[in-house]
Amino acid sequence: MTQNQPAAQQTQQKQTSELDRFKFQMVYLVPILASIVFGLGCAYLLKPQQPATIPVTPLPQNTASGSFGNAFYFVILVAVAATIFYLLLKRRSKRIIKALIVVAMTTASLLLSLVYLAAVFNYFPSVGFLWIPLSIAITGLFDFAVFRLGSLARNIAVIGIGGALGVFFGFEIMLWTAVLILAFLAVYDVFAVYRGPVGKIAQSTGGLEDLQGLSYDFRDIQMGLGDLVFYSMLVGTMFFSFPSSVLPCLFSVVGILVGSIITFFILERKGIFPGLPFPIMLGLALGLITALVTGLVIPSLL
Repeated sequence: MTQNQPAAQQTQQKQTSELDRFKFQMVYLVPILASIVFGLGCAYLLKPQQPATIPVTPLPQNTASGSFGNAFYFVILVAVAATIFYLLLKRRSKRIIKALIVVAMTTASLLLSLVYLAAVFNYFPSVGFLWIPLSIAITGLFDFAVFRLGSLARNIAVIGIGGALGVFFGFEIMLWTAVLILAFLAVYDVFAVYRGPVGKIAQSTGGLEDLQGLSYDFRDIQMGLGDLVFYSMLVGTMFFSFPSSVLPCLFSVVGILVGSIITFFILERKGIFPGLPFPIMLGLALGLITALVTGLVIPSLL
């Protein structure tokens, strides 16, 4: 979800000032592109590795029913999490919210540190004993940046973990399962912003600012961490699904950026707009069409 900070405040105050209205500039694409580029760096680390045995999806991915079931699982998981945070915000349980965010971000950071450092130490087995200590140290630095330092350090950390987590999902999840997950989430995002908990969170006092660590702010906009994660998941999926050509991956990035531009232009008028539909749909379309046009083998859903 993408939110115009001044517009969110105007919603609460029932006032609009032309001077405060968000105007799109190309610089707003920088955090999105930075997250994707960082994620691609992580993808190159994972490329020679075998997928881990971490249970990312609850159902088998090599059947149509399993792929659809996993897609529904992700939507339900995101919906439940957003609803819990909305109810906690409504009850002003900020300590519980912060505790949940700390646990979630620390767990994600530690997991990703272990995964990516394991890939690095495959090239340097003689210092493999540093794997766990370094993972813990990186997690500590990440938590310090997100929860103790200023907004710049927090934004850098959020942008980085968004790219790393998304690529990890792209590495672990098969093509058509990932496509269905992303498509379902893009559709759900529309409901969540306009009728569901995400929109209510944005319109509540403090909005996404009360969920520090789960969003980043850049100039006068705020974007949820989930948007960055799923953009990078899309790019990672194209990267790992078509290892013989970089074109589907590159064109999926183009689709995400073009979709983000469309989203930002709509944001100029709306003040709040779902961040997934246009970038995800255009990214998927351009990535898969490029694979077809270049004659790459596309795995079957069944």
